[in-house]
Amino acid sequence: MPRILVIFAHPALHKSQANQRLLAAIEGLPGITIRDLYQRYPNGFIDALAEQALLKEYDILVFQHPFYWYSAPALLKEWMDLVLTRGYVYAETPDERLSISRFLSVITSGGSMASYQPHGYNRFSIRQFLLPFEQTATLCGMEYLPPFVVDSVNKQGDDARLADFAKRYRQLLEQLRDGQLTLPEHCYYLSHPDWED
Repeated sequence: MPRILVIFAHPALHKSQANQRLLAAIEGLPGITIRDLYQRYPNGFIDALAEQALLKEYDILVFQHPFYWYSAPALLKEWMDLVLTRGYVYAETPDERLSISRFLSVITSGGSMASYQPHGYNRFSIRQFLLPFEQTATLCGMEYLPPFVVDSVNKQGDDARLADFAKRYRQLLEQLRDGQLTLPEHCYYLSHPDWED
């Protein structure tokens, strides 16, 4: 059974009902480990060797975070810079690469998916903003999966919608872990069918 490592980064989790719901939905699932960077490294100093050793134990890597300024919180970027180094995670020959096979971005966004369109407020799609993550996964020899996007999280009184996203997130990770996921099924988990636009 593939093991999944969820690298979670949110500097103010107490303010994020969406991320609290998502984490609660997957907490305790067999084969899935949640690593909260801001909890583990409150001073901001990442133990790169410990993180690299941990990665060797997993098959699937998930980044879960809010969509800050069209990217990730600072500590996650620092994690990437220090942990995903040449000669460790990516190498010249495939035999030398880390054995993580798949990568998934799980993001929460205050904006709606409609705002992430060529004629929308943000001018570009979610996928375009996530291209650095996609290329990082590719360089590291991982299959990049379509992202799981929870949009419009700033709307008030939307508990049922968040509960549905949390349920689907749990199902998604279970299917990934159990080898039951296909890409068309995965696209169902997006809040908008045109994520590639």
